[in-house]
Amino acid sequence: MPAPRFFCPTPLQAHTTIELPAATAHHALRALRLAHGDAVILFDGRGGQYPATLSTSSTAPQASTGAHEPIECELQGRIHLIQGIASGDKMDWVVEKAVELGVSDLHPIAADRSVLRLTGTRLEKRLEHWCAIVQAASEQCGRNRLMRVHAPVPLAHGLNGLSGPVLFCHPDGAQSFASTLRGVKDEVNFVIGPEGGWSAEELAQARRQALQAVQFGPRVLRTETAGVAIVAAATALLGW
Repeated sequence: MPAPRFFCPTPLQAHTTIELPAATAHHALRALRLAHGDAVILFDGRGGQYPATLSTSSTAPQASTGAHEPIECELQGRIHLIQGIASGDKMDWVVEKAVELGVSDLHPIAADRSVLRLTGTRLEKRLEHWCAIVQAASEQCGRNRLMRVHAPVPLAHGLNGLSGPVLFCHPDGAQSFASTLRGVKDEVNFVIGPEGGWSAEELAQARRQALQAVQFGPRVLRTETAGVAIVAAATALLGW
């Protein structure tokens, strides 16, 4: 059975002993029932991982790291998922599956028709919540680099600063999904609408920025399904 993996928010070094964060220690000792001397894997999100051994001999649980292992399971290219914010657990599911599928950056879009509205303290807490999901999903799937979750912004701002093709996924898109991927080299961006679809102004914004409107099959997918399905199909077609 593979050793359990844990994310550490502070930089790790080889052959050192560190005190485990409280949440990590609780998960390891209480939830997973690990004991003194058990083997674990630690990673800090900067790449690679460290085999380590648990120690419960002191008041605070610790772990002693071994040599750095330059193990990576990232995609050959970068995928940015520009996702209209979905309501409730749907967005949590999108975040988790985006990590598992290898997305490098998730850009939540506060769309005109997004059901979930986030501002102030509520926004800060939701971002922390999504980042916690990223960490847990990375522990589970073996990624040693964390997917970046950007702060939610309107569509016009979310499209700024992107490099590589920007594919605006829409049921009425004129181009086929497979054909638009032929020019992709090492980076691609997928724009997915919210539950209520894009507003007329947002569609006009996409046209003004000359985004490539693509259709992904004849069926209309739910927002929490569309991005995940498109990323999975793209990685297969691109050989990533």
